[in-house]
Amino acid sequence: MRVVITGAGNVGRHLAWALVHRGHQVTLIDQDKGAVQRARAEIPNDVTVILGDGCEPYVLEEAKLAEADVLVAATGDDEDNLVTALLAKQEFAVPRVLARVNHPNNEWMFTEQWGVDVAVSPPHILTSLVEEAVSVGDVVRLLTLERGQVVLVEMTLMPQAKVVGRPLYELRLPVDSSIVAIAREGHVVIPQPETVLAAGDEVIAIATPEVESDLRTTLA
Repeated sequence: MRVVITGAGNVGRHLAWALVHRGHQVTLIDQDKGAVQRARAEIPNDVTVILGDGCEPYVLEEAKLAEADVLVAATGDDEDNLVTALLAKQEFAVPRVLARVNHPNNEWMFTEQWGVDVAVSPPHILTSLVEEAVSVGDVVRLLTLERGQVVLVEMTLMPQAKVVGRPLYELRLPVDSSIVAIAREGHVVIPQPETVLAAGDEVIAIATPEVESDLRTTLA
């Protein structure tokens, strides 16, 4: 897979390093000379590092963006990430565009209208992880998929939950929701109709945002 990353900060460098070690072809772009020098010193020579502005079409052409499978806009500037994402999708027809959201208040702009297939918000992810660590008996949103149309949620079952001790085939889950995995005592259980839920199970489900509250009611 060919991946182009804009932004050679800590996020971009670590992502490039990880992807190239998994066998992908990676090009990293940054307009800061210091960041480019650090990238060239820290990551393998297999990564192509380009000094230039990822918002400029000629720089993206130099990076052969038209041949890329994925563009990751990972700079620390939301405006730059949006411009790069839009160029990638409209001018270079990149199949998959991921963009980093630095400020949560800007998250509403990172949509398909701006060429973004997946928006990644570190503050939102950290908030979800904190809630997942301390919340028991409530549905916690872990990840947004399909441009916000589907969410991945998690719920740890309390001993008094009405679903404890019942097989999955007895549950009436809301339409547009499904249990996809159960984490139990350090193991992953692939749910089957006859799987019986137990107290302490971490139930992982996918659902549309509209039925999250109904899912909470069903599992609580």
